[in-house]
Amino acid sequence: MSPSPVSNQRSIPWRSPSFWMVGGLFTMVFALEYATPPDYVMSYLYISPILIANSRLSRTASFLLISAAVILTLLNIWIPNNPEIHGSMVVNRIVTIFALIVTGLLSDRYSQIQQTLFQQQSKLQSQERIMNVREDFASTLAHDLRTPLLGAIETLQAFDRELFGNISLKQKTVLETMIRSHQNSLKLVETLLDVYRNETEGLQLKVSPTNLAVLAEEVAASMVHLSTSRSVYLNLHYGDSEFRKFLWVNGDAFQLRRVFTNLLTNAINHSPRGAKVEVILETQSSYQLVHIVDFGAGIKPEEKPYLFERFYQGQSDRLATGSGLGLYLTRQIIEAHGGTIWAENRMPHGAVFAFRLPALPFSSQST
Repeated sequence: MSPSPVSNQRSIPWRSPSFWMVGGLFTMVFALEYATPPDYVMSYLYISPILIANSRLSRTASFLLISAAVILTLLNIWIPNNPEIHGSMVVNRIVTIFALIVTGLLSDRYSQIQQTLFQQQSKLQSQERIMNVREDFASTLAHDLRTPLLGAIETLQAFDRELFGNISLKQKTVLETMIRSHQNSLKLVETLLDVYRNETEGLQLKVSPTNLAVLAEEVAASMVHLSTSRSVYLNLHYGDSEFRKFLWVNGDAFQLRRVFTNLLTNAINHSPRGAKVEVILETQSSYQLVHIVDFGAGIKPEEKPYLFERFYQGQSDRLATGSGLGLYLTRQIIEAHGGTIWAENRMPHGAVFAFRLPALPFSSQST
């Protein structure tokens, strides 16, 4: 960490220009003070060299300068020869001395605060540099992990297709488990890459008229295997009506599909066996509204403000697993579309993750 400019200035030796500038000003005020009758108080002018000394010289030098100014102000009552001393003269000089002391103390306090602030700023900049290095390392590591994971998945799938010879049923089961594990790892790596890319480059959207109802149906259909394995029933409906509706938005279909995937995966994984997960699609004037409702563990009140923060993993069963990136990426996508996402508890148990997006005007909808 580079030294503070204030500390550099305060460590300047007596041969520096600042020292002689302060000394010259002080001498000029001294000469002016003692060249005028004692009834005229010129000691106020000592304030200038005191302020400069506080900002450029050491604290010891500044306090010595203040002490000299106070003593000289008092001595000017008698020196040079003053045959008559008035009460008003003494009062004026006492007031002047008080002003010099207060000015010196306040100036010194200000300099100390400035030095502390600079030190804190330097620490924050150092921490920010460390964070940037860590993030660059994580991003590079995630990028480098992606290629071997893809290769491993392709190899395992080739074994599963018996391209290298026959395999037994038990071996096939093990291979399928390994493939799913590698695919989950790949999804995590890709999510991590997307998070860092979005933060550095911004989320690049390819928007077009998109029907949220169609996306919800497609994602729900693609998650039948996951819901079946966990004995969770997926139910999609349209508010108070069971009839299919159109929820058009101007959005990136690929990114919004990821939103549904993240929220549905979260709901399924945290639902007890035999429960159901509801996807509720509604239209509200200028917004399209989506609710993902589950009947699992709710959300602790103290955890709600941090649900969509990066890498946040709470202490509840609901948040203790996972990378802490899925909901964060989901929030990035929704906010990039000009929408809002939130979570709340469902009574008597369960949780609701909901988001809303600006509705596409009827005249702009694609059929």
